[in-house]
Amino acid sequence: MKKNTDIITKHPNLVSFWDFQEGPGQARMSKGKEPYALLEGSESVERDDEGIFGPYSALLEEGKWFRIPRQELSKLNIHGENAQVTVVAWVKRRKKSNKECEFVAGIWNETNKKRQYGLFVNLSIWESGQQVCGHVSSLGGPTPGYRWCMDSSIGNTEIPLEEWHLIAFTYDGEYVRSYLNGKLDERPVRNPYHYPGGLFDGGADGADFTVGAVNRSNEIGNFFVGSIGGLAIYNHALTDEEIYNLAYM
Repeated sequence: MKKNTDIITKHPNLVSFWDFQEGPGQARMSKGKEPYALLEGSESVERDDEGIFGPYSALLEEGKWFRIPRQELSKLNIHGENAQVTVVAWVKRRKKSNKECEFVAGIWNETNKKRQYGLFVNLSIWESGQQVCGHVSSLGGPTPGYRWCMDSSIGNTEIPLEEWHLIAFTYDGEYVRSYLNGKLDERPVRNPYHYPGGLFDGGADGADFTVGAVNRSNEIGNFFVGSIGGLAIYNHALTDEEIYNLAYM
């Protein structure tokens, strides 16, 4: 049965919500205060005949992804010293052909050092693997002293394949927190993760908003493999209770 989405769409800090009911070749349109069209990347994205907010979800096979061009981001372009953000996704992971990390959604371009915020799984840094990860950057480029951006909240629990899960992260300007199935997936030092300083302002030539992949090493990669049944972006850090309610609404 289709879930009632009022708890999502009527939240005052919602920027956009997608339920992925559209078919291949169509833009996936958001619900919320402003409509945003997720465009297919280089290939058409099929539908999975199982969904969260309707009969369907988007089937992201390896090499397939969505994007919104930078100039169309408007309120999705969350940045600044006092910026807050929440990214929530309903996903079903599937086995991937390689071990590289998987990007779910956000504004994150590693090639051009235009990182802002992004929801990952299997980030594989800080002795992690297969957990939910909230990645943030106030610099756009790598963490000083490292090759990559290392600033992220990383959960403690492996996310099983072939099952639906709610994954999310929040950033309140001081701490990044990663959630699995409505609960803070606590891990010493890493989750919550202390990161004051806000989110990078990429400017007019900053990164696109992407779902299912990022620009890294001068090409699109870090593909998420599986189905995505819902995606919500907020310009505020939701509370533990609000995240829990999204998982069990």
